Amino acid sequence: MDSESNRTGEATDLLQSLIRNRCVNDGTESSGQEHRSADLIENYLEGCGLDMETFEPLPGRTSLVAKIEGSDPAAPSLTLLGHTDVVPANGDDWRQDPFGGELIDGEVWGRGAIDMLNLTATMATGLRHLALSRFRPAGDLTYVAVADEEGLGTHGAKWLCQHAADEVNSDYVITESGGFPMGGADGTTRLPVIVAEKGVYWCRLTVKGTPGHGSQPFRTDNALVKAAEVVRRVDAYRPQAQLHEAWTRFIEGVGFPPELAGPLLDPDRIDAFCDELPMVGLARQAHACTHVTVAPTIMDSGTKINVIPDRVELQLDIRSLPGWETGDIRIMLEDIIGDLVDDVEIEFTDEQVSTSSPIDTPLWDALERVSRLFYPGARTVPYLTVGATDARFHRQLGAVAYGFGLHSRAIGFEQYGAMFHGIDERVDVESLHLSTEMWIALAHDFLV
Repeated sequence: MDSESNRTGEATDLLQSLIRNRCVNDGTESSGQEHRSADLIENYLEGCGLDMETFEPLPGRTSLVAKIEGSDPAAPSLTLLGHTDVVPANGDDWRQDPFGGELIDGEVWGRGAIDMLNLTATMATGLRHLALSRFRPAGDLTYVAVADEEGLGTHGAKWLCQHAADEVNSDYVITESGGFPMGGADGTTRLPVIVAEKGVYWCRLTVKGTPGHGSQPFRTDNALVKAAEVVRRVDAYRPQAQLHEAWTRFIEGVGFPPELAGPLLDPDRIDAFCDELPMVGLARQAHACTHVTVAPTIMDSGTKINVIPDRVELQLDIRSLPGWETGDIRIMLEDIIGDLVDDVEIEFTDEQVSTSSPIDTPLWDALERVSRLFYPGARTVPYLTVGATDARFHRQLGAVAYGFGLHSRAIGFEQYGAMFHGIDERVDVESLHLSTEMWIALAHDFLV
C-alpha cells in the first residue's frame, strides 16, 4: 500500500472516530464535551515531534493546538483550523445512524462528515505526515482542533483568540469550507474559496399580552396569537437584494451560462429567478448570499393548558450582509413587526458583523497553484458563506482567513449545500484523499 493510500486510510479512520465521539453542541455550556475528540486527535498525533497544548475554558470544552515551529520568525505563518463539535441530528430522519460513522460504498456517513469533521481529520492527517517527514517550514504551521464552533465560538475560537492568541493565530488561517468543484461553460474547473461571511444577529423577541382563563378566549389579549402574527410577518418579509463584491466576483468567475448569470447579477430579477429555479439548493444559496435573512427558529409559550399566555419568547436567526450593523437590524425588525411593535421587546443575544478577507494575497495564489495539481487548469473563485465560521475571530486579530478544502466530483455542489445541518450527511473517501494531499502540498508550496 503506498503512502497516499495509508494517509487516506488514516484520515478515514479518524473521521469515523470523530463522528462516533458524538460531540453534539446544542448551545448549552455543558454540551459538546469536545474533550473526547481533543484526546483522540492528541493520541493520533502523539510521537511525531509536534508541540501540543490543550485549552479548556469550561469542563469538557477542550481545544487542542499542535504546531511545527518555523525556522524564520519573519516568514508568513499558517493556521489550519478545524472544529470538533457538531449540531444535533434526529436519527429517525436518516437512512443511516448519524453517529455510526459507517463506511458505505466509498462514503463515510454521519453528523459532521461535511461540517466539518472531514477537514478537521484531513488537516490532522496532513500535519502528522508532515511532522513524520521532518518537514521544517520557514513560518510556523499550526493546527487547531477547536471546540464550540456550532455555539458561535464562545468557548472555542472566540475564547482562544482572546486568551491564547499567540498560540492559535497566524498571518494566514484556513478553516471551513470551500473547494467544491464547479464546472464552467468553458469546461474549466472552478473552486470556491470562502473569503467572507455574513454577520450573525441572534435575537429574542418577547411578545407581551394579558393572562386570562382558557375557557373564555373571546376578546382576550393572547400573547401567543400576537406572536403567531409576528412569525407570519417575518416569513412574509421580502428585503431588497444587495449584490456585494464577493457575490458578483463569484458569479463572474464561476462561468455560469448567461441565462443563469444574468438574473443572478440583477437585483431586480434575482428574487423571481430564485422563486422559479428548479435547483432548490442553488436557489437557497443565491437568495441567502444576496439578502439579509430572518428565520424564526424557537418559540416558548404558555404555563398551563387553561391559561391564556401573557408572554411568548420567539428566537430569530438573523444573518446580515456586509455593511449592516445592529442599528440597521433593529430598524428592519421594527418595520417587520409594524403596529405590534409596542407589545414586543427586542433583545440581541449575539451581535457579530459580517467579515471578509482580501483576495490578492500570497495564500490565494498558493491555493490556486496547489489545486491545479489535482484539478489541472482549475481556477479559484471568491465566495461568501451564509453561515458563521471561526474565521471571523481571526480576521478581527488581523489574519487573512479563508475557507477551503478539496473535494471530488462524487457529490454535487447542491448536494453538499443541503447536507450542512441536514440529513444523510456524508463525504466520499476520494474527497478525504484530495484534502489530505492538498494540505501537504500547500505546506510545501506556501511555507518554504
